[in-house]
Amino acid sequence: MPHIPPFDPAQATGERKELMDAVRSQFGAVINMFGTVAHSPAALKSMLGSFGALGSGRIGARLGEQIAVAIANRNGCEYCLSAHTVLGKNAGLTASQMDEARKGHGEDSRSQAAIDFALAVVNERGHVDPSALAELRAAGFDDEEIVEIVAHITLNLFTNYVNVVFDVDVDFPSVKPVSAN
Repeated sequence: MPHIPPFDPAQATGERKELMDAVRSQFGAVINMFGTVAHSPAALKSMLGSFGALGSGRIGARLGEQIAVAIANRNGCEYCLSAHTVLGKNAGLTASQMDEARKGHGEDSRSQAAIDFALAVVNERGHVDPSALAELRAAGFDDEEIVEIVAHITLNLFTNYVNVVFDVDVDFPSVKPVSAN
């Protein structure tokens, strides 16, 4: 049972209602994570804004979803792991590629470098060695893309923590965290 139940969309007014309507139009319903975050319109606006901005970023949906799945697995967030597995498949990744990302493995050297960096940032709480940035650059990422990867990391930490802290009910086909190799 969730520690904070999702906000009832029927009770929403003003800005909260507008934001929840935006979620409904994008997902067909107010999924539990967004419903939970809707208790704070400011937090929901932040989350939706980040998803919108990063969705049109340079690193692309495929890599963004691989990063999300790797971070969700590392943080033991079943909700995000389940949601991003569906979103990754929608972005053109196979079930096998999503499973590999869950284990911290990319589909190629470029995605592997980004996943390695993302997991290092999470593991080291941002205190990564400068060589981690050099490895990203060697894999072909420029400064714009590197900053965008950090933005993906922080958005995924936000959503992971919301779902883990509040024990949000998963409303996607469940994907359980595994031990990374």
